[in-house]
Amino acid sequence: MTIDKDFNQSAKYYDEWVEKALPCFHEIFSAAMEIIPFPKGANIKVLDLGAGTGLFSRFVLEKYPNAQFVLLDVADKMLKVAEERFHGRINQFEFVIDDYRNLTAKNLGRFDLVITSLSIHHLEHSEKAQLFKDAFDVLNDNGMFINIDQIKGETDFLQKLYWDNWLEKVRKKGAAEEQIQASIQRRKDYDKDALVFDQVQWLKEAGFSNVDCIYRSFFMGLFFGVKQTG
Repeated sequence: MTIDKDFNQSAKYYDEWVEKALPCFHEIFSAAMEIIPFPKGANIKVLDLGAGTGLFSRFVLEKYPNAQFVLLDVADKMLKVAEERFHGRINQFEFVIDDYRNLTAKNLGRFDLVITSLSIHHLEHSEKAQLFKDAFDVLNDNGMFINIDQIKGETDFLQKLYWDNWLEKVRKKGAAEEQIQASIQRRKDYDKDALVFDQVQWLKEAGFSNVDCIYRSFFMGLFFGVKQTG
């Protein structure tokens, strides 16, 4: 099964699942909102890569109700859920069904903010580095790239620590065992997690300044960089 078909199968329950599957859900997205450098309510242009059901964009919209959004994802049913989420503001949203590895060929325009969450770890490492460069290219000067994503432990001990911690917490939250096992299988099939050091280095090599992993909880990290060319 391809990744788009796999994630399309989870479209109906994805939002509920993520809140259970990501123990730091509220904290990490709150931290992301804190680092966006534009005044609250500013009329910014936002690109959401691997947007899925639009969870990350939902948080951004709360802080920037006048923003314009482009949501890009390879899974059409996930984007359909996003369309339903934002149906009352449809004039502010464009939904693009495509692989974000084709980003620079899409001519979507330039953006003040590029966001992505729980997605880039599906790429090969060379593709991650290239996507960071593509994100840099589509940003306006002083724009920001924010990536909420998984982290690989540097040792087997750390990998086991992250894994055991996740299983304990997600089960305590009452997640259905069927969903847990489906998530485990997706991680085995598709995930290619990268070290913190490598992800930070790739952002710097892409041209970003002020790069950091500003928040971390076990295998989850909040990475960002700023485009400053002047």
